[in-house]
Parts: sequence; structure tokens; C-alpha cells
Amino acid sequence: MDIIYDCCAGLDLHLKSIQAHVRRRAEGGAVTTASRKFGTTTAAILSLGDWLAEHGVQKVAMEATGVYWKPVWNLLEERFRLMLVNAQHFHNVPGRKTDAGDAEWLAQLLQCGLLRDSFVPPRAQRELRDLTRQRICLVDDKSRVVNRIQKTLEDADIKLSSVAGDVMGASGRDMLRAIIGGQEDSMALAELAETLERHPSNPPPKLTDYRIVGQRRGLRLPFVA
Repeated sequence: MDIIYDCCAGLDLHLKSIQAHVRRRAEGGAVTTASRKFGTTTAAILSLGDWLAEHGVQKVAMEATGVYWKPVWNLLEERFRLMLVNAQHFHNVPGRKTDAGDAEWLAQLLQCGLLRDSFVPPRAQRELRDLTRQRICLVDDKSRVVNRIQKTLEDADIKLSSVAGDVMGASGRDMLRAIIGGQEDSMALAELAETLERHPSNPPPKLTDYRIVGQRRGLRLPFVA
């Protein structure tokens, strides 16, 4: 097969180690190789970059293994032409799968131009994507906590949602704090409401219609501050 890159490398990434393999075509056409194992700390990854630079590596291919590729990519993307490869797009010889073998196979396929890289957005876009995904997770967590609080109230037969338009609003939180503090007087709790959920044709509901039994049932409300 034709050689596309005179000098390239393959990286097999793991939690605690990185197996690197370099393939270089000499002047006479012969291919020389070099292998070395590195750690996954920042200093070790920088040492990996120096080692690759010493060998004159032009392009580096790595397997998209979980999130292990991200720190390697972030630290080396400004020094080398990187390629992220889906593991399903290349296969080693069955029965001979080792860390060194995977790195060597990656380097060999890369040198012959037989790998298809995955799209990796620029750093700014990656950081923005991580930020927006984290925000989505936090919003989902908040919704789950509110649902658990609502379920706990219903289990304790506290019909707070029938009185307060928003259980986790200002009035709802004041009522929850009072209930947790031991307040059982429904009229006192009703006075804490700033806005009550009501129908225009009906009078404002009263907490006297409901029985506060949370303390007797061991009510525990999460994350009410």
C-alpha cells in the first residue's frame, strides 16, 4: 500500500496509561518504528508530545475511548495534526489484541491513509458545549428535586400545591420552612402566602381544609433552604 505520511503515530488510550507507536519511513523506503508507554497526567502527556516531536511526527491518530482522549487532545492539538478515530472503524487481528498492538495497528493504518477521522469542534465550541450540557444537567436535577419534594408532601397528605401556585416559589418555601420548623397552625401557614392559586369564581382556598400530618409521618424534605 502507498504511504501517505512519512512519519505518524498511533495512541492507545487508557485510564492510567497511553501506549504510543511511531512509524517513520527512512530515505531508502524502509519503515522504522518506536514504541513507548506514558502516563496520563499533564506532565506525562507533555512528555509524550516532546517524544513525538523528537521523532518528527506529522500526524497522530487516537481511539475515541470514553473521555480519555480529551486531555490528550487539549494538550497536543496545537502541536500536531490530530485524528480521532471511532473504534468500530478499525479492527486488529482477532486474538492478538494488546495495547502495543492497537497502537501499532492505528499507526500503520494512519500511515497508509486508511482511517476516517471523527469531527472534533474547535476548543471554544467544545467549551461552550460542555457549559450548555452542564446547565441542562443542573436544570434536570432541579426538576427531579422539586418532583421528589412534591411527592413527599403528597405522601404526608400535605396539600400545599392546592394552596400555593408554586410550591418552590417564595410563598411555598416560606410554608415549607414553617412546616419543617413544627408549625401546624393552618391559618398561620396561610398568612405566609403572598399569592394563592385560585379560580376567579371561587374564594381563596384555606389551609384549614387540609390536615398537617407531616411531623407525625416523619416528613423529610430535601434541599429546602
